[in-house]
Amino acid sequence: MRIAVTGASGFVGGAVAAALADDGHKVTGFGRRPDGWCNPRGRYLVWDIAAGSPDRGSSEGAVDAVVHCAALADDWAPRAEAMRANRDGTRHVVRSFPGARIVHISTSSVYDAFVPTIDAREDTPPARRYLSAYSETKALAERELAGTDAVILRPHAVYGPGDTTLLPRVLAGVRRGRLVLPEAAEVPHSLTHIDTLVHAVRRGLDPASPPGTYNVADAEPVLLSAVLREFLERRGVRATLTGIPYRAAYALAGALEAAAHVARTRPRLTRYAVSQLGMQRTLDLTRARERLGFDPAPTSLEGAEYW
Repeated sequence: MRIAVTGASGFVGGAVAAALADDGHKVTGFGRRPDGWCNPRGRYLVWDIAAGSPDRGSSEGAVDAVVHCAALADDWAPRAEAMRANRDGTRHVVRSFPGARIVHISTSSVYDAFVPTIDAREDTPPARRYLSAYSETKALAERELAGTDAVILRPHAVYGPGDTTLLPRVLAGVRRGRLVLPEAAEVPHSLTHIDTLVHAVRRGLDPASPPGTYNVADAEPVLLSAVLREFLERRGVRATLTGIPYRAAYALAGALEAAAHVARTRPRLTRYAVSQLGMQRTLDLTRARERLGFDPAPTSLEGAEYW
Protein backbone atom coordinates (compact mmCIF):
# COMPACT_ATOMS: atom_id res chain seq x y z
CA MET A 1 0.00 0.00 0.00
CA ARG A 2 0.95 3.64 -0.46
CA ILE A 3 0.59 5.11 3.03
CA ALA A 4 1.05 8.63 4.36
CA VAL A 5 1.84 9.05 8.06
CA THR A 6 1.41 12.47 9.64
CA GLY A 7 3.37 13.34 12.76
CA ALA A 8 6.20 11.02 11.66
CA SER A 9 8.72 13.17 13.52
CA GLY A 10 7.04 12.30 16.84
CA PHE A 11 6.97 9.25 19.12
CA VAL A 12 3.78 7.60 17.85
CA GLY A 13 4.04 8.69 14.22
CA GLY A 14 7.68 7.67 13.96
CA ALA A 15 6.98 4.21 15.37
CA VAL A 16 3.99 3.73 13.06
CA ALA A 17 5.88 4.91 9.97
CA ALA A 18 8.87 2.66 10.72
CA ALA A 19 6.68 -0.39 11.33
CA LEU A 20 4.70 0.08 8.13
CA ALA A 21 7.86 0.64 6.09
CA ASP A 22 9.30 -2.56 7.56
CA ASP A 23 6.10 -4.32 6.50
CA GLY A 24 6.93 -3.44 2.91
CA HIS A 25 4.50 -0.56 2.38
CA LYS A 26 5.51 2.55 0.46
CA VAL A 27 5.51 5.08 3.29
CA THR A 28 5.71 8.86 3.15
CA GLY A 29 6.17 10.44 6.54
CA PHE A 30 5.13 14.03 7.16
CA GLY A 31 6.25 16.27 10.01
CA ARG A 32 7.03 19.85 10.93
CA ARG A 33 10.73 19.38 11.66
CA PRO A 34 13.25 19.27 8.80
CA ASP A 35 15.22 16.59 10.68
CA GLY A 36 12.24 14.32 11.28
CA TRP A 37 11.65 10.65 10.53
CA CYS A 38 14.38 8.85 8.58
CA ASN A 39 14.04 5.35 7.18
CA PRO A 40 15.77 3.70 4.19
CA ARG A 41 12.44 2.18 3.14
CA GLY A 42 10.46 5.42 3.15
CA ARG A 43 10.69 9.15 2.54
CA TYR A 44 10.06 12.16 4.73
CA LEU A 45 8.53 15.51 3.76
CA VAL A 46 8.08 18.66 5.82
CA TRP A 47 4.45 19.69 6.23
CA ASP A 48 2.83 21.65 9.05
CA ILE A 49 -0.77 20.44 8.78
CA ALA A 50 -2.02 23.32 10.93
CA ALA A 51 -0.59 26.04 8.69
CA GLY A 52 -0.40 24.38 5.30
CA SER A 53 -3.04 24.60 2.61
CA PRO A 54 -5.69 21.89 2.66
CA ASP A 55 -4.30 20.23 -0.46
CA ARG A 56 -0.62 20.31 0.58
CA GLY A 57 -0.45 16.54 1.02
CA SER A 58 -2.21 15.64 -2.21
CA SER A 59 0.42 17.51 -4.19
CA GLU A 60 2.91 14.81 -3.20
CA GLY A 61 1.00 12.07 -5.04
CA ALA A 62 -1.92 9.76 -4.42
CA VAL A 63 -1.99 7.39 -1.46
CA ASP A 64 -4.18 4.45 -0.51
CA ALA A 65 -4.33 5.28 3.19
CA VAL A 66 -3.33 7.87 5.77
CA VAL A 67 -2.38 7.26 9.38
CA HIS A 68 -3.02 10.59 11.06
CA CYS A 69 -0.78 10.74 14.15
CA ALA A 70 0.06 14.45 14.17
CA ALA A 71 -1.39 16.33 17.15
CA LEU A 72 -0.59 18.90 19.78
CA ALA A 73 -0.65 16.58 22.81
CA ASP A 74 -0.24 19.23 25.48
CA ASP A 75 -2.75 19.64 28.27
CA TRP A 76 -1.57 23.21 28.87
CA ALA A 77 -1.67 24.40 25.26
CA PRO A 78 -3.68 27.57 24.55
CA ARG A 79 -7.08 26.68 23.09
CA ALA A 80 -6.50 28.55 19.82
CA GLU A 81 -3.19 26.78 19.26
CA ALA A 82 -4.68 23.37 20.06
CA MET A 83 -7.61 24.10 17.77
CA ARG A 84 -5.32 24.88 14.83
CA ALA A 85 -3.21 21.77 15.31
CA ASN A 86 -5.85 19.21 16.24
CA ARG A 87 -9.18 20.21 14.72
CA ASP A 88 -8.03 22.31 11.75
CA GLY A 89 -5.05 20.06 11.09
CA THR A 90 -7.34 17.04 10.86
CA ARG A 91 -9.60 18.97 8.49
CA HIS A 92 -6.59 19.71 6.26
CA VAL A 93 -5.54 16.06 6.26
CA VAL A 94 -9.02 14.89 5.24
CA ARG A 95 -9.13 17.39 2.39
CA SER A 96 -5.59 16.59 1.29
CA PHE A 97 -6.17 12.89 0.72
CA PRO A 98 -9.65 12.46 -0.78
CA GLY A 99 -10.77 8.87 -1.11
CA ALA A 100 -8.04 7.44 1.13
CA ARG A 101 -8.71 5.20 4.12
CA ILE A 102 -7.85 7.28 7.19
CA VAL A 103 -6.68 5.71 10.43
CA HIS A 104 -6.91 8.54 12.94
CA ILE A 105 -5.06 8.36 16.25
CA SER A 106 -7.41 9.98 18.74
CA THR A 107 -7.30 9.56 22.52
CA SER A 108 -9.29 8.25 25.45
CA SER A 109 -9.08 11.82 26.78
CA VAL A 110 -12.23 12.56 24.78
CA TYR A 111 -14.15 10.81 27.59
CA ASP A 112 -15.32 12.91 30.55
CA ALA A 113 -12.27 13.61 32.71
CA PHE A 114 -14.35 14.77 35.68
CA VAL A 115 -15.49 11.23 36.48
CA PRO A 116 -13.75 7.84 36.44
CA THR A 117 -13.55 6.08 33.09
CA ILE A 118 -14.75 2.58 33.93
CA ASP A 119 -14.63 0.12 31.02
CA ALA A 120 -15.74 2.93 28.72
CA ARG A 121 -17.45 1.97 25.48
CA GLU A 122 -17.15 3.89 22.26
CA ASP A 123 -20.86 4.75 22.29
CA THR A 124 -20.50 6.62 25.60
CA PRO A 125 -22.23 10.02 25.17
CA PRO A 126 -19.74 12.76 24.20
CA ALA A 127 -18.28 14.78 27.04
CA ARG A 128 -19.81 18.21 27.55
CA ARG A 129 -16.93 19.59 29.59
CA TYR A 130 -13.17 19.31 29.35
CA LEU A 131 -10.18 19.87 31.59
CA SER A 132 -7.87 20.76 28.72
CA ALA A 133 -7.97 22.21 25.24
CA TYR A 134 -6.19 19.04 24.15
CA SER A 135 -9.17 16.86 25.08
CA GLU A 136 -11.70 19.26 23.58
CA THR A 137 -9.90 19.70 20.27
CA LYS A 138 -9.22 15.98 19.87
CA ALA A 139 -12.97 15.39 20.28
CA LEU A 140 -13.62 18.04 17.63
CA ALA A 141 -11.04 16.37 15.38
CA GLU A 142 -13.05 13.16 15.49
CA ARG A 143 -16.08 15.06 14.20
CA GLU A 144 -14.07 16.20 11.17
CA LEU A 145 -13.99 12.54 10.11
CA ALA A 146 -17.76 12.08 10.06
CA GLY A 147 -18.91 10.51 6.83
CA THR A 148 -15.42 9.43 5.74
CA ASP A 149 -13.85 5.99 5.42
CA ALA A 150 -12.09 6.46 8.73
CA VAL A 151 -11.01 4.18 11.54
CA ILE A 152 -10.68 6.21 14.74
CA LEU A 153 -8.47 4.70 17.43
CA ARG A 154 -8.71 5.83 21.06
CA PRO A 155 -5.63 4.68 23.01
CA HIS A 156 -4.92 5.55 26.62
CA ALA A 157 -1.46 6.31 28.01
CA VAL A 158 0.80 5.23 25.15
CA TYR A 159 4.21 4.09 26.40
CA GLY A 160 7.25 2.21 25.16
CA PRO A 161 10.60 2.80 23.45
CA GLY A 162 10.81 6.39 22.25
CA ASP A 163 8.24 7.75 24.72
CA THR A 164 9.05 11.39 25.41
CA THR A 165 6.10 12.28 27.59
CA LEU A 166 4.40 9.72 29.84
CA LEU A 167 7.10 7.78 31.67
CA PRO A 168 9.75 10.52 31.41
CA ARG A 169 7.38 12.73 33.40
CA VAL A 170 7.27 10.03 36.05
CA LEU A 171 11.05 10.13 36.35
CA ALA A 172 11.01 13.92 36.47
CA GLY A 173 8.48 13.81 39.31
CA VAL A 174 10.78 11.94 41.71
CA ARG A 175 11.95 14.23 44.51
CA ARG A 176 14.24 13.12 47.33
CA GLY A 177 13.37 9.49 46.90
CA ARG A 178 9.61 10.05 46.72
CA LEU A 179 7.06 10.18 43.94
CA VAL A 180 3.91 11.92 45.16
CA LEU A 181 0.79 10.99 43.18
CA PRO A 182 -2.97 11.46 43.59
CA GLU A 183 -4.29 8.47 45.55
CA ALA A 184 -0.77 7.01 45.22
CA ALA A 185 -1.89 5.89 41.72
CA GLU A 186 -3.71 2.95 43.32
CA VAL A 187 -6.21 2.91 40.46
CA PRO A 188 -6.79 0.58 37.49
CA HIS A 189 -5.67 1.81 34.07
CA SER A 190 -5.77 0.50 30.52
CA LEU A 191 -2.28 1.28 29.24
CA THR A 192 -1.25 1.10 25.58
CA HIS A 193 2.18 -0.14 24.55
CA ILE A 194 3.36 1.44 21.31
CA ASP A 195 3.44 -2.06 19.75
CA THR A 196 -0.22 -2.49 20.73
CA LEU A 197 -1.11 0.75 18.99
CA VAL A 198 0.86 -0.23 15.89
CA HIS A 199 -1.02 -3.54 15.85
CA ALA A 200 -4.32 -1.63 15.94
CA VAL A 201 -3.16 0.62 13.10
CA ARG A 202 -2.35 -2.41 10.96
CA ARG A 203 -5.82 -3.81 11.60
CA GLY A 204 -7.39 -0.44 10.80
CA LEU A 205 -5.56 -0.25 7.48
CA ASP A 206 -7.06 -3.54 6.33
CA PRO A 207 -9.71 -2.62 3.74
CA ALA A 208 -11.91 -5.35 5.21
CA SER A 209 -11.99 -3.58 8.58
CA PRO A 210 -15.18 -1.55 8.98
CA PRO A 211 -14.82 2.19 9.59
CA GLY A 212 -15.78 3.40 13.04
CA THR A 213 -14.42 4.34 16.45
CA TYR A 214 -12.45 1.84 18.52
CA ASN A 215 -10.85 1.82 21.95
CA VAL A 216 -7.37 0.29 21.90
CA ALA A 217 -5.17 -0.72 24.81
CA ASP A 218 -3.15 -3.61 26.17
CA ALA A 219 -5.03 -6.85 26.84
CA GLU A 220 -6.13 -6.16 30.42
CA PRO A 221 -6.16 -3.20 32.84
CA VAL A 222 -3.35 -2.97 35.37
CA LEU A 223 -2.87 -1.21 38.69
CA LEU A 224 -1.10 2.02 37.76
CA SER A 225 0.98 2.09 40.95
CA ALA A 226 2.35 -1.40 40.27
CA VAL A 227 3.44 -0.42 36.76
CA LEU A 228 5.11 2.76 38.00
CA ARG A 229 6.99 0.88 40.72
CA GLU A 230 8.24 -1.64 38.18
CA PHE A 231 9.28 1.12 35.80
CA LEU A 232 11.27 2.93 38.48
CA GLU A 233 12.91 -0.32 39.56
CA ARG A 234 13.88 -1.19 35.99
CA ARG A 235 15.38 2.27 35.55
CA GLY A 236 17.35 1.90 38.76
CA VAL A 237 15.52 4.73 40.52
CA ARG A 238 14.93 4.18 44.23
CA ALA A 239 11.72 5.96 45.07
CA THR A 240 8.67 5.41 47.26
CA LEU A 241 5.20 6.12 45.90
CA THR A 242 3.41 8.47 48.27
CA GLY A 243 -0.27 9.35 48.04
CA ILE A 244 -2.10 12.64 48.31
CA PRO A 245 -5.93 12.68 48.47
CA TYR A 246 -7.53 13.34 45.11
CA ARG A 247 -9.41 16.44 46.23
CA ALA A 248 -6.30 17.96 47.75
CA ALA A 249 -4.26 17.27 44.61
CA TYR A 250 -7.00 18.72 42.42
CA ALA A 251 -7.23 21.89 44.53
CA LEU A 252 -3.44 22.29 44.49
CA ALA A 253 -3.37 21.92 40.71
CA GLY A 254 -6.11 24.52 40.37
CA ALA A 255 -4.10 26.98 42.46
CA LEU A 256 -0.94 26.29 40.45
CA GLU A 257 -2.85 26.83 37.21
CA ALA A 258 -4.22 30.16 38.45
CA ALA A 259 -0.73 31.32 39.41
CA ALA A 260 0.66 30.17 36.07
CA HIS A 261 -1.96 32.17 34.18
CA VAL A 262 -0.91 35.31 36.06
CA ALA A 263 2.82 34.66 35.62
CA ARG A 264 2.37 33.35 32.05
CA THR A 265 4.33 30.22 32.87
CA ARG A 266 3.57 26.52 32.88
CA PRO A 267 2.26 24.96 36.13
CA ARG A 268 4.12 22.03 37.67
CA LEU A 269 0.80 20.21 37.98
CA THR A 270 -2.50 20.50 36.11
CA ARG A 271 -6.01 19.36 36.97
CA TYR A 272 -5.98 17.27 33.81
CA ALA A 273 -2.90 15.39 35.04
CA VAL A 274 -4.50 14.84 38.45
CA SER A 275 -7.65 13.48 36.83
CA GLN A 276 -5.63 11.08 34.70
CA LEU A 277 -3.45 9.78 37.52
CA GLY A 278 -5.92 9.71 40.38
CA MET A 279 -9.01 8.13 38.81
CA GLN A 280 -9.73 4.82 37.14
CA ARG A 281 -9.19 4.97 33.39
CA THR A 282 -10.15 1.65 31.80
CA LEU A 283 -11.51 0.87 28.34
CA ASP A 284 -13.81 -1.78 26.92
CA LEU A 285 -12.02 -3.40 23.96
CA THR A 286 -14.90 -5.60 22.76
CA ARG A 287 -15.64 -3.64 19.60
CA ALA A 288 -12.02 -3.61 18.42
CA ARG A 289 -11.62 -7.30 19.15
CA GLU A 290 -14.79 -8.29 17.32
CA ARG A 291 -14.70 -5.92 14.33
CA LEU A 292 -10.99 -5.31 13.75
CA GLY A 293 -9.60 -8.65 14.87
CA PHE A 294 -7.61 -6.70 17.46
CA ASP A 295 -5.62 -9.07 19.69
CA PRO A 296 -3.42 -7.05 22.06
CA ALA A 297 -0.62 -8.37 24.24
CA PRO A 298 -0.54 -7.76 28.02
CA THR A 299 1.07 -4.64 29.45
CA SER A 300 4.85 -5.09 29.46
CA LEU A 301 7.81 -2.99 30.54
CA GLU A 302 10.31 -5.38 28.96
CA GLY A 303 13.43 -3.42 28.07
CA ALA A 304 12.30 -0.31 29.94
CA GLU A 305 15.79 0.13 31.37
CA TYR A 306 16.91 1.10 27.87
CA TRP A 307 14.02 3.32 26.83
